[in-house]
Amino acid sequence: MKRAIVIVLDGCGAGEAPDARAFGDTDHPATIRHVVETAGPLKAPNLTRCGFFDACDVPSGRKIEARYGRLRELSMGKDSVTGHWEMMGIRTERAFPTYPRGFPKDLVNSFEAAIGSEVLGNRAASGTEIIAELGEEHVRTGRPILYTSADSVFQIACHERVVPLERLYEVCRIARGLCVEPDNIQRVIARPFVGDSSSGFTRTGHRRDFPIPPPPNLIDRIGDVLGLGVVPELFDHRGFRNVPRTQSNVEHAKALAAGMNSDARFIFSNFEDFDMLYGHRNDVAGFARALEGFDAILGEVLDRLKPDDLLILTADHGNDPTSSSTDHSREFVPFCAVGNGLEPKALGDLDGMWAVGMAVATWLGVEPGFEGPPTLA
Repeated sequence: MKRAIVIVLDGCGAGEAPDARAFGDTDHPATIRHVVETAGPLKAPNLTRCGFFDACDVPSGRKIEARYGRLRELSMGKDSVTGHWEMMGIRTERAFPTYPRGFPKDLVNSFEAAIGSEVLGNRAASGTEIIAELGEEHVRTGRPILYTSADSVFQIACHERVVPLERLYEVCRIARGLCVEPDNIQRVIARPFVGDSSSGFTRTGHRRDFPIPPPPNLIDRIGDVLGLGVVPELFDHRGFRNVPRTQSNVEHAKALAAGMNSDARFIFSNFEDFDMLYGHRNDVAGFARALEGFDAILGEVLDRLKPDDLLILTADHGNDPTSSSTDHSREFVPFCAVGNGLEPKALGDLDGMWAVGMAVATWLGVEPGFEGPPTLA
């Protein structure tokens, strides 16, 4: 049985996109190149032989054993939803709304009335900073902390002892029902935390995303997809197996190893530590360590590939930790494909992240429902 495995290295951009300035990125982002230049050469032989660094404009001078190149995102966004959607054939023509000055009063009023509580915050902020600032007041009053970021997100932070997880998820589902045109916010996100004001507040691994349901896409055509990490949530779980949500690269790796022993013919995974723990915190050294840690995981995956397996490494956007910003960056993304019978080849720059979906559909013999570059030819 032919099988396709896609691993998304969240935030691992491959260099400044031509339209980066239009997305507010004026400091020439190049996530992987800048991490290598700043942190020094990385011990990542498996990423190297898969062409990952060469695809990211970091020539390795080593033998490449894969098809490799860069993909230019054409959707109007630089976030996980538009990136993963485009991989599966969805082009987002109009950017989802963002709220740098906080959400409109009428939307907030409707939300407060629906949940029976006033909120705290309602501004663009770092998640760790806003819970440090408002966490004690939240614990005292029970009022949820509402905030956003540079992305189209409606984030609700609550202490797990004050607001039980199921109630937080219910509150998020209420918000999802309210976030419609013109405030069709892309994602509502539950951000639970624990701790206290003396020892500090810490976000937990019980985050949950509630996105806008996607248009028809390749996932629907394949069906019974094994999604790991945030991936099923980005597609509103449609077309995915019901499996436990993994929350870190270590957990994703264990789930991927188990998935490779399953009968799933398409495994779609996201490894988000690069973005979540290091890109958003401008932690270059941590980003570099995460790449080296993932390289060991990749080595095990490569060793376990079967003759009928296709492995694709890519990313959903950039998140340059050397930038003055802590937001995502508009960049090309790497594309590296390993499979039996695929001769190593430099693909150059290709338009459309749906090259990922096209490769998966071609390998599995599924009609993709869209056109894309023939990367496996």
